[in-house]
Amino acid sequence: MRRHRRAVIAAAAIVTVVGAVGLANARPEPSTPRPHALGEAQKDTLHEAEEVLTRACMASHGFKTWVVPRRPLPDDRDFPYVVDDLRWASRHGYGSDLSAQREKLRTSDPNRRYFAGLTSSEQKRALDALHGRKSARHITARDPAGMTVGRVDDGCTAQAQRELYGDLETWFRVTTVTDALAALRSRMTAGDAEFTKSVEDWSTCMRARGFPYATPQETRAAFNADRGISREREIRTAVTEARCAASTGLSRTAHRLDERYGKQLRQRYEEEVRTRLTLENEALARARTIVRSQ
Repeated sequence: MRRHRRAVIAAAAIVTVVGAVGLANARPEPSTPRPHALGEAQKDTLHEAEEVLTRACMASHGFKTWVVPRRPLPDDRDFPYVVDDLRWASRHGYGSDLSAQREKLRTSDPNRRYFAGLTSSEQKRALDALHGRKSARHITARDPAGMTVGRVDDGCTAQAQRELYGDLETWFRVTTVTDALAALRSRMTAGDAEFTKSVEDWSTCMRARGFPYATPQETRAAFNADRGISREREIRTAVTEARCAASTGLSRTAHRLDERYGKQLRQRYEEEVRTRLTLENEALARARTIVRSQ
């Protein structure tokens, strides 16, 4: 590309018209494709592949593990600002039914039950095999808050991630940063004056309908603290919350601010975001092969 540009510039110095024509006909060199964000199905594939690799590694140490899905309850959702999906609210309220299902899955989890059946010495060996020995080499990374976090580069979890993503230290560094961005983005959004004003409008709407809550978080806390509240009231309150979120503009404000601060954070941590996407994109083909071969 540089050689071609020098040729064009030289030609332009002799005959301007010829230089212009040469530049117009120049073909740009293909650039490296920008890595794309993964969809839910692709994330599920990466998760399953890591689980399969971990299972094989643990088997080599004499232990059993079972592959569990990344999203055991596909309808389980997080609403960091306000419940604003009317259909979801009319079905799940604030998710008490899903909480019950999560607890049922937790108690019936084959990995948990298998581990509980091991002797104390076997449990220690299993944990060392899975997470690595404390005496192994540690790798560290700094999160967006400036805190240094670490992990050992030994164990089946580390081995599976190394095999899937290639560079474990880079993978740990970029995931340490990018995994923290969602919570940071939520705090920035919730602290915005425009968001605070919209919450006040939402509270006025809720009070007018007989639900005296100052914030969506207060509503959620009330239902989490009192399991004696009827399912009917839970759903009715959540549906009202969703309707007020729409009518007062809180939902639109929250999503707009969330996107604004999310963009700012992606720009601030562009190198980590891009590197993670690159590693994930490159790992997909390996992950599909691993999943198909199990």
